[in-house]
Amino acid sequence: MSVSRGSCLCGQVVFEFESEFEHFFLCHCQRCRKASGSAHGANLSARGGVLRWLSGESLVKRFDLPGTRKVCSFCSHCGAALPSCSGDRVVIPAGSLDTPVSIRPEAHLFMDSRADWEEALDTLPVFRELP
Repeated sequence: MSVSRGSCLCGQVVFEFESEFEHFFLCHCQRCRKASGSAHGANLSARGGVLRWLSGESLVKRFDLPGTRKVCSFCSHCGAALPSCSGDRVVIPAGSLDTPVSIRPEAHLFMDSRADWEEALDTLPVFRELP
């Protein structure tokens, strides 16, 4: 059983997750784009496992989008995305992890819903740092 560790942007919330990840999806639906503020959500998930808040648990806020299964947890201080639990499923935003991710993304989801500006992103110039 592996242990992954993560934190929020301000560092006040720290967590660890003990389990193997089952899935890693890049979701382009409008809900994930809005929740991430980006082209897609990058989420790891697993059934079961143990999610432990090592610090800052009182700063973790949860939003359940009415009428849907969409759940978002975030740090109330810095707004960074954090793990959410729904039933026995844990969803962890990949960007919140501080340890290496043990699996690679396995699919893009909801590509018909992707942002109109997302086409041909792979043709843009690449910089190692801020130009």
